[in-house]
Amino acid sequence: SYTIDVYRRRMPATRDLLSFSLFVAFFPQLVAGPIERAKQLLPQIEAPRRITAGAVEAGLWLLVWGYFKKTVIADQAALVANPIFAGWQGAHGLEPLLGVLGFTVHIYCDFSGYSDMAIGTARMIGFHFSENFRLPYLSVSITEFWRRWHISLSSWLRDYLYIPLGGNRLGRVRTYVNLILTMLLGGLWHGASWNFAVWGLLHGGALSLHRRWRGRGEPIEQAASPVWYRLASWATTMLVVTGGWVLFRAASWHEAALIFRQLLAAQPGFHHVSPFALLVVAGFMVHHGLIVSRWTESLRLPLELPLSSRLTPAALFTMLLLTLLHWPQAYQPFIYFQF
Repeated sequence: SYTIDVYRRRMPATRDLLSFSLFVAFFPQLVAGPIERAKQLLPQIEAPRRITAGAVEAGLWLLVWGYFKKTVIADQAALVANPIFAGWQGAHGLEPLLGVLGFTVHIYCDFSGYSDMAIGTARMIGFHFSENFRLPYLSVSITEFWRRWHISLSSWLRDYLYIPLGGNRLGRVRTYVNLILTMLLGGLWHGASWNFAVWGLLHGGALSLHRRWRGRGEPIEQAASPVWYRLASWATTMLVVTGGWVLFRAASWHEAALIFRQLLAAQPGFHHVSPFALLVVAGFMVHHGLIVSRWTESLRLPLELPLSSRLTPAALFTMLLLTLLHWPQAYQPFIYFQF
C-alpha cells in the first residue's frame, strides 16, 4: 500500500530509511496484522512519542484480554473442532455441526485474540493501531460482516482491489463482477487451493446478492426492522459464514463436500466430546452477545473509565486464565501464522 499510495501521490515518500524499515518490520503486527497502512503508522514512527501510565495500562488490558481469548476460549474450542475435522467418517450425531461451530469460535477468538495482543503491545510503547474486529458474529448481513471482520484486510481489499477494478461506478453487472473478483483474490491470498478459491467465490457471490437485495429498499443494518426479520437476517448471514468456514478448514475440496453431506444427514446426539470444551463453545455464544459487547465499548475508551472499572475485567480474565492453565490441553498455534 505504501508504494501505491506514493505512486498515486496520496502521501509523500519518506526520506528516513530507519523509519521506513521500522514500518515494514514493526513486530506487533508483522505476522498476522492488523494491516497498518503507511499513512497511519509512518507519522507515528516519525513523531516524538511519550509513553504514559494510562497508555501502558490500556495496552496491558488489551494484551490480557487477547491472551485470554486465545488460550482459554480459542484453544478449548479447537479441542472440539480439531478431532471432528480430523475424523469426519467417525463423527456421530450432531458432532459434525459441533465441529463447525467449534471452528467458528476457534478462528474468531484465535485471530481477534492475536489482534488484541498486537494492538495492546503497540499501545504500551506509544503506538495506536486500528481496530481489527468489531463483533462480526452479530452482523445481520454479509456486507456488515465484512465491515466487522478483519477490518484492516477488508478495507485494504476495497481500496486497492475493488475500487481500482471500477468499484460500483461501471454499472450493476460490473459491480457484481468486481465484488466476486475481489473476494476470489482475497481467498487465494490465503492459499492457492480450490477450498480458498470457492470460499472467496462464496463470499463474493453473497456480497453481490446482498447488494442486489439492498437495492430494493433500506439496508437492514440501518432500518428499524421487526425483530423476527433481523433474527432471520442474522441466521442467514451466519449460515453463509459458517458454511464458508467449512471450506476454510477442510483439507481438500473432497473433504469439504463430505462434511456438508454429513451436516445435512446429522442426527441428535454426541459422542467422545469433552464436556468442558463443549461448555466453552456454548458459553461463547452467550458471552459474545452479552458480555463482550458491553466490555468492548469500554475498550474503546479505556482512559475515560475509573481505575476499578478498567482493572476488574483484566483481573477476572487473569484469574480464569491461571485456573484453566492447569486443565490438560495442547497448545494450538495461531491459525493465521500459516498465511
